[in-house]
Amino acid sequence: MHHLTPPSVHLPHQRGPLHDLPDTPEAYDAVLADVVEQALARLTPEGSLEHPDCVDDIGDTSLGITSLLAFAWQRTKDPRLPKAVRRSLAFHLRERVYVEDNPGYPNLRVRNSGLPYARYTLAAGAHPIGDWPSTVWALLQAVNLLDAADGLVDDAQRVELVEVARGYWRWLTEATFFNPQEAGNQAIGCVVGGLMLARHLPSPERESVRGRAVELYVDGIRAHRVRDRGALLPPEHGGAYDNNYGPISLSFLAQAHRVSGEEIFAEDGDALARYIDARLTGGGFDNGGPRYSEQHSAFESVLGLRYFGARIGSDLGRYRGDSRWARHAVKADGGVDGHFAWMLVWQIEDTTRWHRTPSAEPARHQLRAGTVSVAFDSHMTPSVIEADGTYFLPAAVDRQHGYGPVVDGFVFCRPMGEVRVRDVRAEGLVAKLVTKPVVGRDHVLRHVRSLYVTDGTSLWVTVAVERLPGTPYLLAGMPYAADDGDRVRRTAEAQVASVGELRLTHPRSAGADHFDARSEATQQQAAFALAADPRGYGNPDEGWSHLVSSTALEADPVPDAPEDLHVFAVRYGPGGAFTVTAEQGAEGLTVQAEAFTAVIGDIGGDAHGEPELTLHR
Repeated sequence: MHHLTPPSVHLPHQRGPLHDLPDTPEAYDAVLADVVEQALARLTPEGSLEHPDCVDDIGDTSLGITSLLAFAWQRTKDPRLPKAVRRSLAFHLRERVYVEDNPGYPNLRVRNSGLPYARYTLAAGAHPIGDWPSTVWALLQAVNLLDAADGLVDDAQRVELVEVARGYWRWLTEATFFNPQEAGNQAIGCVVGGLMLARHLPSPERESVRGRAVELYVDGIRAHRVRDRGALLPPEHGGAYDNNYGPISLSFLAQAHRVSGEEIFAEDGDALARYIDARLTGGGFDNGGPRYSEQHSAFESVLGLRYFGARIGSDLGRYRGDSRWARHAVKADGGVDGHFAWMLVWQIEDTTRWHRTPSAEPARHQLRAGTVSVAFDSHMTPSVIEADGTYFLPAAVDRQHGYGPVVDGFVFCRPMGEVRVRDVRAEGLVAKLVTKPVVGRDHVLRHVRSLYVTDGTSLWVTVAVERLPGTPYLLAGMPYAADDGDRVRRTAEAQVASVGELRLTHPRSAGADHFDARSEATQQQAAFALAADPRGYGNPDEGWSHLVSSTALEADPVPDAPEDLHVFAVRYGPGGAFTVTAEQGAEGLTVQAEAFTAVIGDIGGDAHGEPELTLHR
């Protein structure tokens, strides 16, 4: 057994909820004023506005700052800005527009097209794979600047910028494969660029580019959506959703709807927003995705979370963003970087305000009330449990991950058949009953009935299953993180009670595939260590799936359950004495705890096979 003390490290990227950021015009004017002063002090004789430490993601960044200066000029008419805008725009057009193919770029469909593109890294042949998104970003910076250019940019520069933007669009959609990294946020961003560019083009080219942008969305993105937790989502780096890039995709869908009015963007944004709402804990913690399992965006997500949070009537802004990028991209010294500058412009232009109260509608993959929440995966197994400011992840045993009864290393959580759900609210309680058919190694079909009840402060979980052989226990999660002011820190401790004996066990083996919550390693670090590809390219969720064992809460059965059942009862969060009784009667299984009485109907359910549940204090 390892001898470790509980960790004290904070998760680096998940900080305060985004809707805590002031979003008044005055607050944004202060942000722009700071950007202006930094930019004017930085502007080089050549006209560059790039941060001196910028190496990667550089091809669009000076133009991004230029667009922010132009936007600020439209709001303030600061007399210092026209000259700076023209000089920095000239720098981009002269120094940052490339028309010769980047050596080694693998995604060309047409060689030597002569069309302009932006480089991820300036040196020829150095990391060319990033040129496609960098060109999307450059197109978006260009159209933002064009939107603010009236009375600011002379006709010659404007004509040249329109021609470069038109070329960026053609390079992205003709000279290369569309969306070569299978990254939904980049692809939807490209569509937005086309929609915004079209407004600056003469007819009939305007209609042609707009039509092509919508067509690319329908055929190149929407037709390839991936299903997760009952929702169809734009694929992100090979997966259905990424908790860094997913909310960024939501921002692009918001902008696409704002500039085009096409209902398809609103419909898909609503679906993605409801999905995010269901998977996000009440405290805003989330983890998982095919690219960065714990890395969170910040200002890049504000537009989408705010816009669609208002549309679906839920507090999506509880999402814990990286407050170091609260308003715009910054480098290590805190200096402004032009990366993603258009997102700051769009969120200032959009007048939607934060919706800060939860939705009252029950969601299949979510249970939430007060400071308690459970997010469920596609199999209706908890993916994150939140109670008392502590977040629990599914534990791992014998290479199996989940939450449920365990016998001889087999976890009863993967369904063999339809999973049924019943939601009930009564007398200040919120409950969800999940009935799941599961086949064990003995090939016997059993019905795992999991009841989740919360009063908004504590969470009671009762699991009943037909009597199991051997010595079963309930795999009840792994305490992983806890709120610490406006930060989230790693933890290996939690306030949990069980009617049967409760154990917090830790891996007996060392190595990357055994995760001890008492170590300071984060889930993301451990997952990348197990991923097949290098950090930044690999899939940490896939790596994490290779975990053999982890710290785990193990709860023994309730002693006096009906003889044909094993029943487990666990409470997460504060409370006094914890007692649960389970009795089988004519109406079903009656579960009585100190805070509620629930009657779980028979396994067959109602006339439609749906589970029956009654609940009262």
